[in-house]
Amino acid sequence: MHLPPLRYLSADDIVASMPPVEERLHLAEMTLVALADGSAELPAKIGIHPRGASSFGHAMPAHLRGLDPEGHDDLVGMKWVVGHPTNGAPGGPGLPAIYATIVMNDPLTGFPRAILDGGPITAARTAAVSGVAIRRFAMDLGAASGRRHRVGLIGAGVQGRSHLEVIGHVLPGADLQVFDRDHHRAESLVLAARSTAGIATAHVAAGAREAVHAADVVVTVASFGPVHQVMTNDWLEPDALVVPVDYATYCAAEVARDAGLFLVDEIGQFLANREAGLFDDYPDPTTSLGAAILDGVERPASGRVVATHLGTGLADLVFGRAIARAAEAAGRGTVIPR
Repeated sequence: MHLPPLRYLSADDIVASMPPVEERLHLAEMTLVALADGSAELPAKIGIHPRGASSFGHAMPAHLRGLDPEGHDDLVGMKWVVGHPTNGAPGGPGLPAIYATIVMNDPLTGFPRAILDGGPITAARTAAVSGVAIRRFAMDLGAASGRRHRVGLIGAGVQGRSHLEVIGHVLPGADLQVFDRDHHRAESLVLAARSTAGIATAHVAAGAREAVHAADVVVTVASFGPVHQVMTNDWLEPDALVVPVDYATYCAAEVARDAGLFLVDEIGQFLANREAGLFDDYPDPTTSLGAAILDGVERPASGRVVATHLGTGLADLVFGRAIARAAEAAGRGTVIPR
């Protein structure tokens, strides 16, 4: 019996095979719509905690039905992500705190066809989902106003860096204010932002509140930690778009409660996380981002929009398939015989 080979794609292979930013936005929007239109099967994350509450392992399987009734273009696979915060702590092994692996399966036989380093994919798909929300729900300042979008970015880690290209692409001419608890990391991100296409200016803010002051778009991508729900209504402009990527690390429940529109990427996942205590006092979402796209929902005439996205395994698979196809066409990766 001849079994198909297995292709392994390292982080470098994935970065070299990553689609351009506009295609990434399309893949993210396709994922959000699939989550809303019934074409995707997405069970809740399965979790373990091998080192107590400070560590986790999450299994994120997903299935996307394609247009072919035979199932040839279905998408089947899983993301396996493990977090050990002590990896980077003093005396630790000096490894990343979170590591993810993505497995892509043949939709007809179930055999694994590719294994991908999940780090670059997680960063790219997360920023792309933010980009979809920003493109649809950021205020239209109008060319006649002479104003540029002011963006407040809290968090200058991997996710902060991955958001730069997307922000510059969907909000060309943006003025960026960055805060991170690590000042040197914030300075490094600002230097990168100043050479990013579409970002007009970038500066380090003295604090988180200063970063979002007068911003019409706020993105929070801070590391999970002691800070929790500190960004309250009085920090924010009345019509700001707020895109929390770090759960409720910064965004307070009152911001979502009082918003004119509160959106999430996948309602079931959000409700499960709220039940687990990660979104205390948050309201039910108005709708999902995908349903808002399908139904043509527009931002309200006044009031804030909050677009929270927690990340889904389906997004990793949608991006993974595009990357795996590009890598195979270019002969990238390591082919492992069975």
